[in-house]
Amino acid sequence: MCLQAPNVQLATKWNIIKMHDRVKSDCLLALRVPVGLNVCMSGSATSCEECLLIHPSCAWCAEEDFGRVGTLFSRCDLSQNLIYRGCEAQFIEHPRSVSSILKNTPLSSKSSGSTQHDVIQIQPQKISLSLRPGDPTTFEVQVRPVEDYPVDLYYLMDLSLSMKDDLDTIRNLGTKLAEEMKKLTSNFRLGFGTFVDKNMSPFSYTAPKYQENPCNGYKPFPKCIPSFGFRNLLSLTDKVDRFNEEVQKQMVSRNRDAPEGGFDAILQAAVCKERIGWRKEAYHLLVFATDDVPHLALDGKLAGLVQPHDGQCHLNDKNEYSASTKMDYPSLALLGEKLAESNIFLIFAVTKRHYVLYKNFTALIPGTTVEILDQSSKNIIQLIVTAYNNIRSKVELSVWDHPEDLSLAFTAICQDGQPLPGLRKCADLKIGDTVSFNVSIDAQNCPPQGTQKSFTIKPVGFKDRLEVVVDYRCSCGCTRLTQANSSRCSSVGIYACGTCRCEPGYRGAHCECGEGEVGTANLAACREADGKQVCSGRGECTCNQCWCFESEFGKIYGTFCECDDFSCARHKGILCSGHGDCHCGECKCHAGYIGDNCDCSTETAACVSEDGRMCSGRGSCVCGRCQCTEPGAFGDTCEKCPTCPDACATKRECIECHLFNTGKFTDNDTCQRMCKDEIIIKESLMLCLYKTENDCVMKFTYSEHASGQSVLTALKEPECAAAPDAATVLLAVVGSILLVGIMLLAIWKLVITIHDRREFANFQSARSRARYEMASNPLYKQPISTQPVETVFQMHGKSYNGGVH
Repeated sequence: MCLQAPNVQLATKWNIIKMHDRVKSDCLLALRVPVGLNVCMSGSATSCEECLLIHPSCAWCAEEDFGRVGTLFSRCDLSQNLIYRGCEAQFIEHPRSVSSILKNTPLSSKSSGSTQHDVIQIQPQKISLSLRPGDPTTFEVQVRPVEDYPVDLYYLMDLSLSMKDDLDTIRNLGTKLAEEMKKLTSNFRLGFGTFVDKNMSPFSYTAPKYQENPCNGYKPFPKCIPSFGFRNLLSLTDKVDRFNEEVQKQMVSRNRDAPEGGFDAILQAAVCKERIGWRKEAYHLLVFATDDVPHLALDGKLAGLVQPHDGQCHLNDKNEYSASTKMDYPSLALLGEKLAESNIFLIFAVTKRHYVLYKNFTALIPGTTVEILDQSSKNIIQLIVTAYNNIRSKVELSVWDHPEDLSLAFTAICQDGQPLPGLRKCADLKIGDTVSFNVSIDAQNCPPQGTQKSFTIKPVGFKDRLEVVVDYRCSCGCTRLTQANSSRCSSVGIYACGTCRCEPGYRGAHCECGEGEVGTANLAACREADGKQVCSGRGECTCNQCWCFESEFGKIYGTFCECDDFSCARHKGILCSGHGDCHCGECKCHAGYIGDNCDCSTETAACVSEDGRMCSGRGSCVCGRCQCTEPGAFGDTCEKCPTCPDACATKRECIECHLFNTGKFTDNDTCQRMCKDEIIIKESLMLCLYKTENDCVMKFTYSEHASGQSVLTALKEPECAAAPDAATVLLAVVGSILLVGIMLLAIWKLVITIHDRREFANFQSARSRARYEMASNPLYKQPISTQPVETVFQMHGKSYNGGVH
């Protein structure tokens, strides 16, 4: 049961429950309020309009005798609480956001020949929304690319000297390209334009001797035409032979620096719609063929061009770009804007060494793709067909003239039927497939009364669009019965929606009190609980009500001045990260953001890898960024993973779960979710390979059809091992010999050093054991020595020394 006491504790989570009657629908909004907080009762609303702005679950009771005497805020509450407390349903003001479809022509399945203006590829075509701030409403958009839709293709070619071989290759391009495109559409037109660069220093040769022939003195190619910005040589036409004729007439030019002025040419081809001949009811393809990098905005300052590009058409009577030497190169943002306005798909056909640069451009310019151009443009036809098929296999929504106070959230439902929140793009589509997008829109605030806004949702590159008209439900119906100096307000106030707005000097529910009238009973009514401060210490009590003080930090409000709009969590110093509103200490996040401080985005577009999978199937999208869970995976979309299993190992699990109900994906839901490939079962299948005459390996599979016919599936080209380069082998051998010699010398030097150190250590040791003075010689002996000898002297008959012996 949703009806409850006014101070009931509300649910914790923002649960979405399907209910059919109005009371249950109000319960749904109530369940979106954080636990322990009745934002309606704790708000500062003193009028019906202020109540509606607090929260989409809040309602206002306009019944005159409703509520406690002297209490203004009790009129603003959850609608089920108002009914519980006795407010009749007819007096409850609770507007809700609603949507209504104004134009809803069914989708077309195929182009209708000469009446292409009747082709519909988006449904609905016009919708009206009435929004209450904080109460989002959702509508569905369906898109279906039709078959056999007209195509306008404009071929824009770099005519600098390095593209001479390419010019020779495309001399019969018109006829061959028309034959291929007729397989895709019965209504094809072709145009041709060329560019080089600004004819001024330092971009081109401007010396007098180079004025007529920039190749003067250049021996490899002595004759060429002066450089130029852009020339429209052939407007779009179905006479493809004229394309061949124009190409036959062209000569290359020569500029000084490596970058080209191609972005000038792209912009003129996009904005000069009438001169180029773009049809409204056709796919617009602009093929940009070059072998070098482009000049970007601000490069023109090198030549003194300080005026930014104005984004306008500047083709003169000769169909040449006349402002080439007057304005700077266009920026990427301007280029993307003008291409989108003209519904043009830009195809970069560039050489391999510049592929990465132009691939980065595609992330900045919506509706662009990049393909690798072979030397001499030999693969240009296949390149165009491949790019066209890639473009037709994708549907991406874009928003034009998006009002800043509206939050939009997209959920894509592609061909597998699975909702993809935060995604506005579907890929890998077939012509005729229908995809849908759920668009949730929420108003952040209320503009002045009577304001109406509009914006457009359109698939990138399509002429079809959905127009959305928005008005705001910010006023209450009861305000039409407003009475000035009403007796209900003691004749000193304005009665509106059950309440009185008192004149200065008067307060109270019926303007019955004067300012400064304070009593003991009044103070008790101004305490949230016994022992609490009067008006939470942030206001004064007058006539049974708290009148909150002003604060330099923001607004203090609430029945007891217990709330404010500045005490919420911050991120990098910004309140609620700038993506939410602070209400009574808690952040109320705008659509598309969650978290305590609203710093976590629910947008998942940045997490989608090039193959259309979320985080390449190796992680999860958290706050708009991929968190890789597969060991070894890394990159912005977990696209890099050297240690991940290869394609065969990945598909093995799908084979096992689908056919044998075994493996990691045994659970049926997991198998259906992870394995969406079509599996063709054969009774017998043989993998064959053989070596060709050129020592290449050719692989093919062999199976028998039920009719008895053999079915062979083969590689387009055999796998050939590249022959070793003689110079590389020679350098490797010489390098190896030198490396071994250096290593042997190093080892010899190490051994000698160790031996010398050991000998020196032995010498030092022997020296320390010799204990003699520096002045003595241990080999020298004194010539005189003293030894005791016993001698007997005897003299016959005489004594010696007076003695007789």
